[in-house]
Amino acid sequence: MGALRTSPRSAFTLVELMLVVLALAMLSTIVYVSWEALLPRTKLNSAVRELAAVLQETRSDAISRGLEFRVEYYFEADEEHPRGYRVITPFRAGGVGGLAAWDEDRLALEWRPLPANIEFRSITINGEVFMRGRCEVRFDARGSATDHMIQLIQRPYDNVYTIEVQALTGLIQFHDGEFARAAPDDKDFQ
Repeated sequence: MGALRTSPRSAFTLVELMLVVLALAMLSTIVYVSWEALLPRTKLNSAVRELAAVLQETRSDAISRGLEFRVEYYFEADEEHPRGYRVITPFRAGGVGGLAAWDEDRLALEWRPLPANIEFRSITINGEVFMRGRCEVRFDARGSATDHMIQLIQRPYDNVYTIEVQALTGLIQFHDGEFARAAPDDKDFQ
C-alpha cells in the first residue's frame, strides 16, 4: 500500500483575513467621506434648480396669459408661512374666477419652503439688498421681470449659490458662489 498523499492546503491565515478587512474598512471610510462632501452641494443644487424652475414657469405663465405674475419671498418662517417663496397670480382668490381688481384679492399659490439648512442669504431687487422680512418681484406679459438676484446659503457648510433674473429679458442665470454684476461702463457701449 502506498502512502497517502496530501495536497498542500490553500487557506488564508488570520493575519491575511485581518488585512483584507482593514483594507475594506479604509476604502468604505474614504467612499463615505467623499459622499458626505458631495451630498450637501447636491441638496443646494436641487434647491436652486427647484426655485429656478418656479421662476421660469412664472415667467412663462406671464407671457402666455398676457398678465403680470409675482413671486413673493420670505426670509423667516412664522405661523402663516414657512421660510420660502410662492407665486401670486393675477386671478381672483376664492375660486370665483376672473381677474383680481386689487392686489389683496390676488390668488396666492401654496408656499414652497426651502429645504432644511438652506436659507436666503440675501435678495437684491433693483439694487436694494434685502436680508430679512418679505420682498416681492414681478414678471410681466412681455417677458421682462424685476431685476433681482437671489443668494442661497447652505448651513453649516456656508455653500453659496446665486440665481440672477435679468430685468429686460427675464432670463435666469446661475452663478456658483457669491456674484454681483459689475455696473456697465462707457466702453461696454462702444
